[in-house]
Amino acid sequence: MNISNLIRPSIKALDPYSTARDECGENRPEIFLDANESPYDNGINRYPDPRQKQLKAKIAEIKGIYSDQLFLGNGSDEAIDLMYRIFATPGQDNAVLMAPSYGMYEVAAGMNDVAVRKVRLKEDFSLDVDGMLSATDSRTRLMFVCSPNNPTGNSFPQEDIEKLLRDFGGVVVLDEAYIDFSNRGSLVPLIEKYPNLVVLQTLSKAWGMAGLRIGLAIAMPEIVATMNKVKYPYNINILAQKMALTKLDEDAKDRRVAEIIGDRFRVEKALAECPKVQKIYPSDSNFILVKVTDPEGLYAKLLQNGIIVRNRSQVKGCEGCLRITIGTPFENDRLLDVLGVGPGKDRNGVERLGERHVRLTRKTKETSVSLELDLDKGGISEISTGLDFFDHMLEQIPHHGGVSLRVKVEGDLQVDDHHTIEDTGIALGEAINAALGDKMGIARYGFVLPMDDCDAAVLMDFGGRTEFQWKAEFHREKVGDMSTEMFMHFFQSVCTGAKCNLHIEARGGNEHHKAEAIFKGFARTLRMAAAKNEFPYEIPSSKGIL
Repeated sequence: MNISNLIRPSIKALDPYSTARDECGENRPEIFLDANESPYDNGINRYPDPRQKQLKAKIAEIKGIYSDQLFLGNGSDEAIDLMYRIFATPGQDNAVLMAPSYGMYEVAAGMNDVAVRKVRLKEDFSLDVDGMLSATDSRTRLMFVCSPNNPTGNSFPQEDIEKLLRDFGGVVVLDEAYIDFSNRGSLVPLIEKYPNLVVLQTLSKAWGMAGLRIGLAIAMPEIVATMNKVKYPYNINILAQKMALTKLDEDAKDRRVAEIIGDRFRVEKALAECPKVQKIYPSDSNFILVKVTDPEGLYAKLLQNGIIVRNRSQVKGCEGCLRITIGTPFENDRLLDVLGVGPGKDRNGVERLGERHVRLTRKTKETSVSLELDLDKGGISEISTGLDFFDHMLEQIPHHGGVSLRVKVEGDLQVDDHHTIEDTGIALGEAINAALGDKMGIARYGFVLPMDDCDAAVLMDFGGRTEFQWKAEFHREKVGDMSTEMFMHFFQSVCTGAKCNLHIEARGGNEHHKAEAIFKGFARTLRMAAAKNEFPYEIPSSKGIL
């Protein structure tokens, strides 16, 4: 197949816009006086590389292709639009689309005055290959296939795609936006066999860069060169290129994909128990299509509870269906809770209220502890244990730790303060451990703090091992209404519940200040160790696991 014969004559004859930096070849200028930019460097004063050479080289390495086989667009939508502009003559040519599928294929056709011929998927959402081929005529220039398909979620067999490539005389655009979630491999290697194949992929989904708007088109060099000729010169901005290079160096993608797929199975299993769910369609992507009895009502209910899904019930072939993206485990739990099939509290009695926001109740014969902790939203401090000095110390944790903490304890203070302080420490430690979740992106370690005549060193490690060390002497039996021997016992209980290493050392003359230095030091250490995105890795461990 001669691809050149498929390109519109006006596009082949197009004299593309050329920048001075395109024309200078391999020479590397040091002084830029060509583009009327500001000469004052602020990181964004220069135009970006119009060919995205550095970013393309990185992506090509990851994909196992050559850079001249790769086009980068402002989202995949730019590549879709370019397909029409390059291959279809407005008002004359047409394209064949499968339905239901991604809506931008039809929107882009309309913008380019290209007629579309839609071929319905079969009842089981399989591809009607013969129907697609039968819909073509001498003016059909393009055929769009999305696999895994949006919104149905299923992938199509390779032999179906190859039959289209062999028997259709135009360009087949295979959209693999969700291929990273599929258990079927990408068909990118087929571009060497079929020059009429263009594969679309994206950094938006599995790579987590939707906000950067970088879509990929992978094809034979002649097609890519034509796309580069037709595109606007600086279609990928400089910040997007820099950020993408940084994110591509992170190794979190595969693990996050695995987590999403694993939670997809969990969500599917839970949704099967929901009375309003009639059918869950098999998915090979990061979303599921669910047929429900009352799509409008269920959509509104979710929205009222702060959850938005995609209502596809008006799309032919998807009647009665909602498309649900798989979110974080917490987000998925929220969805399931609203639908009445959520996990509720875990086996430790912990209720998850946010990504790092938990609530738990711990009851024994001696005490009843209700505790709520939010590691990310500070400002709330409600402490009531029945011990005034203990309350004062606990208040240092939200104030200096930048967290929110609610504690309500009813204990056997008529006996002594032991059980109240011990059980509060255990509950606080368990809440910290639960709120940290998978510990992704935390700093892990943390603080030395001076307080007037005293100082305290509090060392913490959320690596998962439990080791407690205490070097602090108190020479009074009580400070306020709290036994000084319970300071050590409280933090030992926190250490056990949080499953962390906790080393505390304090010295000084004033017992009140010494205790306060320890609690403040603990709060600051917690703030440091629980902080996210402090370092350019996801798991703060050279072993790759905590």
